[in-house]
Amino acid sequence: MSKIRVAVVSYGNIGKFAVEAVDAAPDMELAGVVRRSAENNPPELANVKVVSDISDLENVDVAILCSPTRKVPETAKKIMEKGICTVDSFDIHGEEMLKLRSLLDETGKKNHSKAIISAGWDPGSDSVVRTLLKAMAPRGLTYTNFGPGMSMGHSVAAKDKDGVKDALSMTIPTGTGIHRRMVYVELEDGASIEKVTSEIKSDSYFSHDETHVIAVPSVDELKDMGHGVVLEHKGVSGKTQNQLFEFHMKINNPALTSQILVSCARAVLKQQPGAYTMPEIPPIDYLFGDKETLLKTLV
Repeated sequence: MSKIRVAVVSYGNIGKFAVEAVDAAPDMELAGVVRRSAENNPPELANVKVVSDISDLENVDVAILCSPTRKVPETAKKIMEKGICTVDSFDIHGEEMLKLRSLLDETGKKNHSKAIISAGWDPGSDSVVRTLLKAMAPRGLTYTNFGPGMSMGHSVAAKDKDGVKDALSMTIPTGTGIHRRMVYVELEDGASIEKVTSEIKSDSYFSHDETHVIAVPSVDELKDMGHGVVLEHKGVSGKTQNQLFEFHMKINNPALTSQILVSCARAVLKQQPGAYTMPEIPPIDYLFGDKETLLKTLV
């Protein structure tokens, strides 16, 4: 069986772990890494083909997009127009996610390519868990409590503000799905903490939550990739009330995100042209191996 040829697009925290996860997957091989500059690469990419345009890689089946969320729509569309499938970890919930799904669904159907969007852990694998919880108890309430831990998407959004040299956004759960954002910023010389605070708090990543912005001498000294989530569901099965469920995990954030992206790179090739979210995909499609053999241990 020929292996799935995977391109990793962007080489930050998620990209590094994605390369490792592709290397560990028995049914995949790394076609190469796409970076803004193909020069001055880190030592671990010494034997990897590094290019600045995905067109310079041969026979790519799937592109794993490890770029910041707000770059995903444009990047995914351009790659899908080349007939290459994509998976991404777009992490903005609600209407923006649905707009991305609609955009890439149309693109995929026109170019016979496929995409799985928002393929991280939330949205992503947690979305699948929430779907199963609702199937188990259709009526009731589900609370998603993140952290405490580093949010990569929020950190990137804060770092993108003028005057910010580096940023760390910590998510602190306060219960019943309510969160506090503690944003630590390392400022450029002459930058105003008041202006930076105003810009961060008005960003859609932060505007719906209680947000505190704190200037620090060094963000590097505070960083920890750990994160976690507790999903709580209390509902009704049929007419029986007081059904209680809890899903709990503590994780290395970029490592888990990357593994899910790699599993979705396998699943996306099994779909029809268009765009999908993780709850729409049969869970067994994410796994390597013969379906009948897998079912013997899963069912």
